[in-house]
Parts: sequence; structure tokens; C-alpha cells
Amino acid sequence: MLKKLLASAAVLATLFGAQAQAQSSLLNASYDIARETFTAINPVFVEHWKKTTGKDIKIDQSFAGSSRQAQDIIQGKKADTVTFNQVSDIEFLADRGAVSKDWASQFPNNSSPYYSTMGFLVRKGNPKNIQNWDDLIRDDVKLVFPNPKTSGNARYTYLAAWLYANEKFNGDEEKIKKFVGKLLSNVESFPTGGRGATVAFAQNNQGDALLTFETEVINIANTGDFKDLGLEVVVPPVSILAEFPVAVVDKVVDQKGTREEATAYLNYLYSKEIQELLANFNYRVHHPEVIEANKGKLKDVRLINPNEVLGSWKDIQEKHFASNGVLDQLLAR
Repeated sequence: MLKKLLASAAVLATLFGAQAQAQSSLLNASYDIARETFTAINPVFVEHWKKTTGKDIKIDQSFAGSSRQAQDIIQGKKADTVTFNQVSDIEFLADRGAVSKDWASQFPNNSSPYYSTMGFLVRKGNPKNIQNWDDLIRDDVKLVFPNPKTSGNARYTYLAAWLYANEKFNGDEEKIKKFVGKLLSNVESFPTGGRGATVAFAQNNQGDALLTFETEVINIANTGDFKDLGLEVVVPPVSILAEFPVAVVDKVVDQKGTREEATAYLNYLYSKEIQELLANFNYRVHHPEVIEANKGKLKDVRLINPNEVLGSWKDIQEKHFASNGVLDQLLAR
């Protein structure tokens, strides 16, 4: 009898173990305004994983400002993957041992499956006639964008303005600082993340222009809760290359035994199926067939790579965004 009970217990343990293994789960930590994007992506991957492996998988999702996400992971959040909107936030994790030092070489395109640039969302009819970065420093224009101390989205806005002014003033740093400082002084609302900035502008009627990713301004204007407001999209002719880096959080996947699933999840972001989905959300993508199919959908913009002008992301972080860096100095003026 005892042998039978032990045998039954062993069978049950095997079954439950197999079920637990089959029903693995991942937590993906992403930037604040990626909610709709990953709400669409995750079920597609779940179906793909089931079809190719025969196993079930659950994708849990976390959204916040990317710098806040990075801090939370260091403080214990068990994210298997990060899909961020700025390299410096993954470098922050790499410097603290949570992510491999060579993370950028683990996936194609410097581990950036898609990219974007910055756009302006303005009121119906564009009453302030906002067309370019110069219009954002006028005395009669008020702005909304997230706080660059907590949001990768906002750091791209700050850097885009800096890069524009760098060309305008031929690298004269004092004139660049004056330009960017005036833009910062025109900010009426500084929420911690991109979604809060959208609410401040579109729902609470703050500011004349919302500065955020091109994909976000297009999505706000044409879909969702605010499409009936007649908000208009302005994408300046020169702006920043905003890459969206991804990485496996090695410290977590090694603890959980989810490296295979996490790697497959991030690799699938490069598939034609997901690249088509990303293009539908107005991201700029790398898959050649998807690029061809969406030709002319987005404005032709000259994109400036910040690393080619301002150095490495470590250099940019130390000069501009560290405590008492240029950003702090300009905000204190």
C-alpha cells in the first residue's frame, strides 16, 4: 500500500512539475506610453510560443517611466526582460550587474528592434502655428512633456532640442544652453512619465504643445480617448534618432530559469509579424518588407544620432542628466 501511495505521489509530482514548467511566465518592464503596444504584442507571442513549443506561457507587464523601472529592478522587481526607450537606462542596469555588459550585441540593430523620433501634438487648427523647435521657445507658447529626471521619453526631447540648437548655433554651447533653457522655462507641466503628460495636455488642457514620441502623438491624435478633440500632429524636419533598446535581465532569468523564454520573446520583436504590428502603432522598424509596405506613412525626417554628436550614452548621462549636470543647471536658472 505504501509503495502505491509513494508511486502515486511521484506521478502527481511529475505532473505538477511538468504543468509548472509548461506554464512559465515572464515579466516585461517597459516605458510608460507603451501600454497599447505591448497589450497587442504579448498575446501574439503567447500564441506563437504555444504553436512552436507546445507550451503555455504568461506575459505579465509593467509600465512606468523607464528610469523608474530601472531603479525598481535594482531594488528587487523581478523583470525577466526590459523594453525601454533609452539606452542609458539599460546601461544603468548593466553597471549594477543586472544586465550583461554586452547586452547591446545580443540582438540585432544594437538590440533596438524599432525606433522613433520626437513629435509635437498641438491644439485643433494649430492656433500658435507651431512648426519647428524655434517655435517652442516663443514667449507665447507653453509646453507639456515629462520630467527628464524620470522619463527616457523626456530625455530624448531635451536632447533633440539640444541637437537642433547645436546645429543652429554651430556648437556655441552658451547659445545652446540659452535655447534649451528657454524651452525648459516654457514647460507648464512636468509629469513623471509620458502617460501623465498626455493626460495633462489632452484631458486637463495644459499647454499649447505636448512633446513626446512621434508614435505617441500620432496615436493620441487618431485613436483612443482623445481623437475627437481634433488635436494635430507636427513632426519637425530635423530631430533625434530615438532607439528603443531591449535586454534580458540576466540576474532574474538565471534565478527563475526563464532565459530561453525571455530570449525568444525579445527575438520575436524582430519578426515580420511583430514589425508589422509596430508599424501599425507608427513606430519606425527595420524589417525590409514592412518598411516597403509602409513607405510614405511617416514623415521624412533627418534624424541625428546623439552618439555621433554628443559621445557615448555614459558621456551624455554624466554631462546632462547626472546630479548638478547641465539639465539641473538649466532648470535652476
